[in-house]
Amino acid sequence: MLDDSFHVFDTTLRDGAQREGINLTVSDKLAIAKLLDEFGVGFIEGGWPGANPKDTEFFQRARTELPLKHAQLTAFGSTRRAGTRAAEDPQVLALRDSGAPVVTLVAKSDDRHVELALRTTLDENLAMIADTVTFLREQGQRVFVDCEHFFDGYRHNPGYALDVVRTAAEAGASVVVLCDTNGGMLPSDVFQIVTEVRQATGARLGIHAQDDTGCAVANTLAAVEAGATHVQCTANGYGERVGNANLFSVVPALVLKRGRDVLPEGCLREMTRVSQAIAEIANIAPATHQPYVGISAFAHKAGLHASAIKVDPDLYQHIDPAQVGNDMRMLVSDMAGRASVELKAKELGVDLSGDRETLGRIVTRVKDMELAGYSFEAADASLELLLREEIGQPVRYFEVESWRAISERRPDGSNASEATVKLYVKGERVIATGEGNGPVNALDRALRSALESVYPDLATMELTDYKVRILEGTSGTDAVTRVLIESTDGRDEWTTVGVGENVIDASWIALEQALTYGLLRRGYTQG
Repeated sequence: MLDDSFHVFDTTLRDGAQREGINLTVSDKLAIAKLLDEFGVGFIEGGWPGANPKDTEFFQRARTELPLKHAQLTAFGSTRRAGTRAAEDPQVLALRDSGAPVVTLVAKSDDRHVELALRTTLDENLAMIADTVTFLREQGQRVFVDCEHFFDGYRHNPGYALDVVRTAAEAGASVVVLCDTNGGMLPSDVFQIVTEVRQATGARLGIHAQDDTGCAVANTLAAVEAGATHVQCTANGYGERVGNANLFSVVPALVLKRGRDVLPEGCLREMTRVSQAIAEIANIAPATHQPYVGISAFAHKAGLHASAIKVDPDLYQHIDPAQVGNDMRMLVSDMAGRASVELKAKELGVDLSGDRETLGRIVTRVKDMELAGYSFEAADASLELLLREEIGQPVRYFEVESWRAISERRPDGSNASEATVKLYVKGERVIATGEGNGPVNALDRALRSALESVYPDLATMELTDYKVRILEGTSGTDAVTRVLIESTDGRDEWTTVGVGENVIDASWIALEQALTYGLLRRGYTQG
């Protein structure tokens, strides 16, 4: 456990779960909490016990199913209702009974919200804050207070907003969190207001920033620069509307750019893994261009960049990607030069260092193929097969004599597709047919039928994704079709690309390469 001087507070399970499209089960929440603990956050906000049955169950199960090494579990709730006592408010009692060692209370700090939303007086709102904080502190729980709509309230009535901060701190709140609930602030304004509040109250301050201006991370860092020592974030920036300050951008900025030890040693290297694992549980595709953890965060495409990276990767990278558990990737495209191809080949296990003739030939071929419609950025498997061919090591497990695919519309309205392939496999001529849901599926089944007796590992390989794009042709109705096929054998994944005059031609090229590459990965000898 780190010292208490700086808090990394995660609210993925509460605020992040409010993102459109996220619907976490209790088991999902427990799994995400374990990942966040592995990442080393100090506090994990589990939800609102008493107000949400799912969150109540989460806290019950967490007592026995969630052993935490680094984090403390936090329950979220609101101050008592107007005109009651905290000791008698069912919602406050649910926070006490949650078993969480820490409670985060949301309190109104904008006078307009007090009078229009709570429909109570400004003095009663202050009494609600003081009474609830005092009661929970007496029950042995630590209390943080989230000042909802603080920045808007401070601009409208700074005196009252400061009274809210003072009241919470004097009642025993460990941290008073200034919330940009509507997400409309900019970094310079956050810095100024946090500075003024700290000087006026002397309270320990935190920051909770929404991302409606695209500045949540910058606003969080500006608040820290102004003296905040508690940051509230969500994994991958999940949250209501456009989201919250991204945990996986704020933390590395603090650690790597400001030299602050806000995580246990070694945890930062887990960041990319944890980010992607949480995305999978949330059933949201990982953001490829997300800073630090995205698959494209350290991907290089321009030839000029590649030439410099060949000398020193730091020339075009702001950090070593290994620091956050990510990897550098070289992309080969029509922008590629010799350096790009050489570095990418090395990444794929093909040594082209010093072979300028072969490098020049490959660069020319890649650019010509890209001009014809190919795209190798996302098709490393096809690129590796091309590289091996160019260095005189073509990969051939079978020779294709011919293939055909037929689609039939039957009188009853149903559709049927059938394919026939004729191949030479280890010197033997093989003819096989297959039926499928569409001509591409029929071709896949026919090709496998022809090969599986010789290459039984094909049974473990399957196509996991199929993308088609129609590219602009050179005239009128002319067009070119590009197909990307993603495959897996249960251990590895790879992507191949095919381009043709129609979708069947393009699909066959990508399909043939997908199976060829899979056999190469399995270590089969050619013949």
